[in-house]
Amino acid sequence: MKKQEVCSVKGNHHRNYAKCIVSSFVKLQYAMRYQSRNGIQNMSNIIADEERYGANYYAPLPVVLIRGKGVTVWDEAGKQYLDMMSAYSAVSHGHCHPRLLKTLNAQASELAVVSRAYYSNKLAPFLKRLCELTGYEKIAPMNTGAEAVEVALKSSRKWAYTVKGVAEDKAEILVCEGNFHGRTLGIVSFSTEQAYKANFGPLLPGFKSIPFDDADALESAITENTCAFIVEPIQGEGGVRVPSPGYLKRCAEICKKHNVLLICDEIQTGMGRTGELLACQHDNVKPDGVIMGKALGGGLMPVSAFLSREDVLGVFEHGDHGSTFGGNPLAASVGLEALNVLLDEGLIENSKKLGDYLLEKMRECKLPLIKEVRGKGLFVGIEIDPAVATAREVCLALLKNGVLSKETHETVVRLAPPLIITKNELDDGIAVVIQTLKEIQKG
Repeated sequence: MKKQEVCSVKGNHHRNYAKCIVSSFVKLQYAMRYQSRNGIQNMSNIIADEERYGANYYAPLPVVLIRGKGVTVWDEAGKQYLDMMSAYSAVSHGHCHPRLLKTLNAQASELAVVSRAYYSNKLAPFLKRLCELTGYEKIAPMNTGAEAVEVALKSSRKWAYTVKGVAEDKAEILVCEGNFHGRTLGIVSFSTEQAYKANFGPLLPGFKSIPFDDADALESAITENTCAFIVEPIQGEGGVRVPSPGYLKRCAEICKKHNVLLICDEIQTGMGRTGELLACQHDNVKPDGVIMGKALGGGLMPVSAFLSREDVLGVFEHGDHGSTFGGNPLAASVGLEALNVLLDEGLIENSKKLGDYLLEKMRECKLPLIKEVRGKGLFVGIEIDPAVATAREVCLALLKNGVLSKETHETVVRLAPPLIITKNELDDGIAVVIQTLKEIQKG
C-alpha cells in the first residue's frame, strides 16, 4: 500500500492512525531491503555449500528457490519468478496444487511405503485408471523416467527372445540421433551426445542410431534381429525438435510390417504437455509401448511407468525385475489424483489453446537472433543464433527479469510453463521474454 493510499483511505480524522501505518510501511520497506541484502549473502553460502558437497554434474542458474505456488516461485530475497520451465515438465499441475497436496498429506499420514513384497489398496486403482485412459493392457510402475526406460529396454529384449524368436544375445534396438532418454549406463550407451557417455565405457552393445524424422532410414535399418524402435515424439533435450506430420504414423506402419515394437518415450511430452494426453496422438498412433513419468507424479513425487500389451510386459516372471519404491501407496495415490486433476481441470485443452497462442506470439517476434520457434502445446523451443548470444545468456537475462527457463545444447531456450497457466499470466511471461530478447539483440 502506498503512503498516499493510506492517507486517502483514513482521511483527516485519522491522521495519527495513518502516521502509524506509514511508519510501519517505511519499517517494512527497510526490513525488506535488509532481508534482500542478507538473502543475497545466504544465497551465496547455499550455492557454495552445494558446489562443495554435491557432485557437480549440473550447471544450475544462480538462484535459490524456497517457495512455489501455482505458476510462481520465490527466491530467498523474496523476488518472484514466473516458472516457464516446470521442472522439465514435471510440474505441469503447477506448484503445490491443493488437490494433490491434500492427497499427498492424507496418504502419507496413513501408509506410504511397504515395498512390492505386498499388495496395497492404492496401486491397483492407479494402474486401472491409467490403462483405461491410454488403452494399454499392462503397466510396470516405477519411480524415475530413466527406470521406466530401462524396463522398456529389458522387456523388449526378452520379448525378442521369447516371442519373436531372435537368436540369443542378438537382439537390437533402434534409437534416434539426438535422443535423450535418461542418464543410466544402459541409456547413455545409445546416446549420440558424446558428453553423456565419455569415460563411462565399456558401453552396453545392441543399439543402432538412425536419423530423427526419417522413416525411410528406420525401414532401412531393420534386420531380423531388430526388436524395438524407441523414439521421442518430440525431442526435448535435443532442442524441442518436432518431426514432420505423419512421421510417427509411418514409423508405426513400418514397425508393424516388420514385427518390431514401436515404443514412444512420453516422459516429457505426455500428460497433456503438447495438447494431447500423449504426443503420439497427434499422429493418431497407438505405439506398442509408452513410457511416462515427470508430470505423472503431479510435481510432488517421482512416478513413472512403462505401458504396453500383455505379450510384451507378460514376458516378465517373478524376480525378472523390481523396485522397492515403484508403485508405493503414496506414489500411486498422487499419480491417480494427478490424472484426475489433469482431466477435471481441462489442462490438456488449456495446453493446446495457450500453446497455439504462445507459438503464434513468439513467431510474430521477428528478431535476427531468433533462428526458429518450434513446438506443440505448451512445449516450445526458441533457437538462438549463436553469433548473437548463447541460449544460457538468454536464460540468465530472463532470470534477471523474473522468468525461469533453461537452455539445451547452448542454442535453444525452452518455454514450458505449468499447464494451469492462465492467458493473463502467459501474456506477462511472453512480454518479458520478448523484451529480454530485444534487449539482448540491441546489446
